[in-house]
Amino acid sequence: MLKRWILFLGLLASTLAMAVAWLNLRDEAPIPAGAAPGQGTPEQVARGEYLARAGNCMTCHTARGGAAWAGGRGIATPFGTVYAGNLTPDPETGLGRWSAEHFWRALHHGRSFDGRLLYPAFPYPDFSRITREDSDAIYFYLRTVAPVRQANMPHALGFPYGTQAALAVWRALFFRPGGAEPDPARGDAWNRGAYLVRGLGHCAACHGGRNLFGATPESGMSLDGGLIPMRNWYAPALTAPEQAGVADWEIDHIVALLRDGVSPRGSALGPMADVVYRSLQHLREDDLRAIAVFLKSLPQQRGQASSRRPPDPAQIELGARLYETHCVDCHGRQGQGARTAAGAPMAPPLAGNRLVTMDPPVNLIRVMVHGGFLPATRGNPRPFGMAPYGLVLTDSEIAALANFLRSSWGHAAGAVTAQEVGRFRGGAGD
Repeated sequence: MLKRWILFLGLLASTLAMAVAWLNLRDEAPIPAGAAPGQGTPEQVARGEYLARAGNCMTCHTARGGAAWAGGRGIATPFGTVYAGNLTPDPETGLGRWSAEHFWRALHHGRSFDGRLLYPAFPYPDFSRITREDSDAIYFYLRTVAPVRQANMPHALGFPYGTQAALAVWRALFFRPGGAEPDPARGDAWNRGAYLVRGLGHCAACHGGRNLFGATPESGMSLDGGLIPMRNWYAPALTAPEQAGVADWEIDHIVALLRDGVSPRGSALGPMADVVYRSLQHLREDDLRAIAVFLKSLPQQRGQASSRRPPDPAQIELGARLYETHCVDCHGRQGQGARTAAGAPMAPPLAGNRLVTMDPPVNLIRVMVHGGFLPATRGNPRPFGMAPYGLVLTDSEIAALANFLRSSWGHAAGAVTAQEVGRFRGGAGD
């Protein structure tokens, strides 16, 4: 009987292994024989540079203080640290021996030059929706950047996450190569916006949230929000009016937020400010408007009642005193905010501000602890910033101040605790 069980388990393991292998290989595109590095036309190179900027690719593939595109930046995950690769055309350590087919396979199938499975910290589940034409353009642009000889850093992942076998299982469960699939019932602007948001812009990598296995729901199609792993910022839901939904915004106000980092309806802070600074402000007006059209069309969830208890009156009273001491000069007694004499935003209004009332209150805590800084853009070249109060106020005082803000000027948001402040103080920062 024992031998039969051993044989059964062996057969089951073999079947599962073959199933996983088949799931990972069934959509694999073989590299054509003789595929070699190539050069693009000036038009392709210029297009590729624009697309690489739209995808914010340099941010991850350039280490702080390092050479552009040479990789080496560590991306912290709950499973360990993944290091971005060298995308310069160096033949030994970069993409110098890659063909356009190799590059397409990396974006579309998540495989490296030698066929090795790539980790989804490189967002190929989203990039899989990029067209071959755009993939080739980005490739041809990267062929023109200065080559840098810098060996790729080995990933620092705990067992078994650092094995190809574990990655193969993950891909079998959560990854299917996609493609650009325009909706014929929608207009050109909507389809272009959907392509930029769901593909090249990989917005779901933050705004989609992640499950326990690090996968985004609905194969990267969800934009329902979630905590950004290891960074302790919350990417608010683009499908919720009380978070970051823009269904009731004017198109021009959405464009202003994406391009300038500030608009009459809101501001970009934290990781989003970095996306605006490095990527979105450089997009063409027609692409910004296409993104706005798509975001405005997203179905909005019905607001859910918070399970948080109301703030304690003593906490609100302490928070009111702290507001009078530290905040009122800029944000006003009625939370109305302030502008310069020229009309430029100086301190955002707190009354009616979704960052103040949002549940979870992660971003409110982060801004109070670490400060709030808008991106410098052409439309807002000298942004004002808010000083950090993490070294001035205790966790209990920050919680009290948050509770005052969340209970004033018509707000009725739930209580913030000192324990939450302690939890969300740390993280990888902006």
